[in-house]
Amino acid sequence: MSMTDPIADYLTRIRNALSAKYKKVDIPFSGLKEEITKILLEYKYIKNYIKIDDGKQGLIRIYLKYTDEDKSVIKSLKRISKPGLRRYVNATEIPRVLNNLGIAILSTSNGVVTDREARQHGIGGEVLCYIW
Repeated sequence: MSMTDPIADYLTRIRNALSAKYKKVDIPFSGLKEEITKILLEYKYIKNYIKIDDGKQGLIRIYLKYTDEDKSVIKSLKRISKPGLRRYVNATEIPRVLNNLGIAILSTSNGVVTDREARQHGIGGEVLCYIW
């Protein structure tokens, strides 16, 4: 099975685990996925994550976060830039997700950053996904 969009697969695995109310989800490791996971942890969308060495590619184990009413902290994960249609923005066009209640994750020349950090540094890049 060839995977043409590993970021969409990453988001789908998290989305499916949340809808099934799993406490954790394992995702094949990549540097980009780890950077996105760090942002999710920084903005408290997940409890924690660890890297697991399985002798091959490795795994990222993400511990999901729920409210006291057993609802997911993450309401929605949406892939924006796709392999068939990349979405690039400059510093003045960076989108605001739900009037700054959510975050947009961008891949920039300074690494993987949120929309707020990109605006602060005045850099644009590829819009990977929206999370709220």
